[in-house]
Amino acid sequence: MNRAFSPFVKSLLVAVLAVSATAHAEDKKPAHAEPAALKGDAAKGSTLFGSGDAARGLPACVSCHGEGGNSTITVNPKLAGQNAGYLNKQLVNFTTPERNQPVMTTYAKMLTEQEKLDIATYLAAQASKPNAAKNKDTVELGKKIYRGGIAEKNVPACASCHGATGAGIPVQYPRLAGQHQDYTVAQLGLFKADGRKNSPQMSTIAKRMSEDEMKAVADYVAGLK
Repeated sequence: MNRAFSPFVKSLLVAVLAVSATAHAEDKKPAHAEPAALKGDAAKGSTLFGSGDAARGLPACVSCHGEGGNSTITVNPKLAGQNAGYLNKQLVNFTTPERNQPVMTTYAKMLTEQEKLDIATYLAAQASKPNAAKNKDTVELGKKIYRGGIAEKNVPACASCHGATGAGIPVQYPRLAGQHQDYTVAQLGLFKADGRKNSPQMSTIAKRMSEDEMKAVADYVAGLK
């Protein structure tokens, strides 16, 4: 009798083990699977940047940041060629106390997470128009600080994070090459006064710099390509 039921018992045992293994594997799965990462749509970003959304009262970004993100208003940043991850992070930061700015905070809160990424993706693909240093008397000081820092003030070389050519590092550190001098000086001032709180590193560094040193660096990076 044992021989007669042996194949059946063996099959039953295999089936039970299989079910048990499957159940164990299911137990290991997270209760809520992580959502798939969003991907930016440059075409949709282009439409929002160039036309805005009148139905929501969202103006076209181009009105302040220029065609293709090449702002001609020196207090507004040039966004063309900026790292998409960094741009997206800033748009998110504008919706938090970390970077509260009356105009951008209002508009950033109107955008969905997908739209933020779409705009960032579009701008990252645009070519940045070259700029130039303006003050020949301070450009060497700016170059020295950018490349070597200020040892006596414990200010690191800007190039160590933003790159030798000012290209930046995606998400963490922005592209600085060709940026308007006025905008760069203003941001360093905000970091120094804790008016901008989304980069502890920059707040620490800016507090160690004088206004003249900030202006020199800002002028130097404007000429980087």
